[in-house]
Amino acid sequence: MKLRIFTEPQQGGTYDELLAVAQTAERLGFDAFFRSDHYMRIGPGDPGPGSTDAWVTLAGLARETSTIRLGTLVTPATFRLPGVLAISVAQVDQMSGGRVELGLGTGWFDDEHIAYGIPFPPVSERFSRFEEQLEIITGLWTTPPGKTFSFEGAHYRLADSPALPKPAQSPRPPIVIGGFGARRTPRLAARFADEYNVPFRTVEDTAAAFDRIREACEEQGRSSIVFSAAQTVCVGTDDAELARRAEAVGQDLATLRAGGLAGTPAEVVEKIGKFAELGAERIYLQVMDLNDLDHLELIAAEVKPHV
Repeated sequence: MKLRIFTEPQQGGTYDELLAVAQTAERLGFDAFFRSDHYMRIGPGDPGPGSTDAWVTLAGLARETSTIRLGTLVTPATFRLPGVLAISVAQVDQMSGGRVELGLGTGWFDDEHIAYGIPFPPVSERFSRFEEQLEIITGLWTTPPGKTFSFEGAHYRLADSPALPKPAQSPRPPIVIGGFGARRTPRLAARFADEYNVPFRTVEDTAAAFDRIREACEEQGRSSIVFSAAQTVCVGTDDAELARRAEAVGQDLATLRAGGLAGTPAEVVEKIGKFAELGAERIYLQVMDLNDLDHLELIAAEVKPHV
């Protein structure tokens, strides 16, 4: 099982704080550093300095780290035109020496779209745009050098694109698709994704979602896909430490224990094992307190070696 650190900087987080987390995660041997892609705080609370741009952040981290993988969970298809996104991700992949992964989704948080003037079409159109973006981005990346790429869809048209720049990874950076939709998500994941992620669901719900993806892969003649899950993490050596960490992020410890990876290191190892039994190969640990680097130290010392 690979453990990945997942941050939510729209809840309040500067680039310098994210850099400290990413570099600490790299030093401690975590597999990857991922961040959300949002432009506004979700829910009430102090927004701090405001959100940072995901791909600007990852470009900076690409030059200030050397081994840890970097990505988004997930970039909304509503935020960027697919050709522009393909260029941005390819460039960050080059800047990192081939360590980037693209998590891509439909977009869901309507308030941030309204606040920043980003069009937010109905869900059926968002899924249609999402599918076209997946076709365009993968098409641009995998077009042979010296050839051009064209696409004609309901929402996007590309004519004789030089399909440059190319990412460092060949044939392309891995694509992560997440969610728990029962119909469209499995079909798109089976067709385009290297990894399928279930965010913040119970073991039982995660199992059902994984089964839908396996079924969709079989229908498309595909033999394998990487399964992963995202869970909020709160680890402490005793109840006092756990309570302090939960309080620091405004969470109820009992709720975290019931619905996330919260508890002593032994408890968290046991919970991660349940996801492993379902076939999950990666767990994204949602770390909410960016300044609690001791939390990462504890997870690295007492959880990571046992999973």
